[in-house]
Amino acid sequence: MAPVTLASIDQKLAMAKRCSHEGVVAGAKAAAVAGVAAAVPTVSTKQHFNTLRSMLADAAAGLAYFVVADKTVLAQARKNSFKDA
Repeated sequence: MAPVTLASIDQKLAMAKRCSHEGVVAGAKAAAVAGVAAAVPTVSTKQHFNTLRSMLADAAAGLAYFVVADKTVLAQARKNSFKDA
């Protein structure tokens, strides 16, 4: 086991920040796509835009954000753990 140094801690912190940033970006892209995909059929109907439909579109976008962000962060962590081994 290698000794813990300030440089190794800084490197791990930088890697964690990069992984979380990639997760946020991927999640935001997925949320935008899911929001548009859920909103287009809702808005294109001739009915009034009711609260339930808007809540469903928001829930779909929020769910997509968290699922994709979590998967991206986990994939980056797995890739980095194999790199360290």
